[in-house]
Amino acid sequence: MPAASEPPIGDERFREVLGRLPTGVVVVTANHASGPVGMSSNSFTSVSLKPPLVLFCPAKDSTTWPKIAATGAFAVNIFAAHHEQVSRRFSQRGVDRFAGIGWHPRAAGPALDEAIAWIECTIDAVHEAGDHLIVVAAVDRLELNPEQIDPLVFFRGRYGSFRGGPGGVASPGGDS
Repeated sequence: MPAASEPPIGDERFREVLGRLPTGVVVVTANHASGPVGMSSNSFTSVSLKPPLVLFCPAKDSTTWPKIAATGAFAVNIFAAHHEQVSRRFSQRGVDRFAGIGWHPRAAGPALDEAIAWIECTIDAVHEAGDHLIVVAAVDRLELNPEQIDPLVFFRGRYGSFRGGPGGVASPGGDS
């Protein structure tokens, strides 16, 4: 607990400090009755090995999350270093996120072409957490793309990558 003399934690300070933790970038997709839906996320992580569980945290005000939730399942597309613009598109509102984007169908949701990996999941639990939700999901299927090894990462408000292999080097991307 902060000392009584410390000011409350503001949004900017919170982002500044937590922005020092590099995160991977994924797009969560689903097969909604209205067509394919998807959203960018950098709050994705593994939870458990036995059973295999993952989680991601959509904002409560997301207009995409209710469509994904309605399907009961989703696909996680782990993005490669060259997917910065695609990630930006999947975080925008009011655009056709799939326009001009290569993808192929999977049972849980569209698999975006050239991703590093695809993880198909079934929603296990949803918990409220401040202005976000914590979505815990069981992993049903996994697939690696052997042609893509360099992930897209987000660090200090910028996109970048970490080159695969020993001694990989971080390289900054554009400002966000």
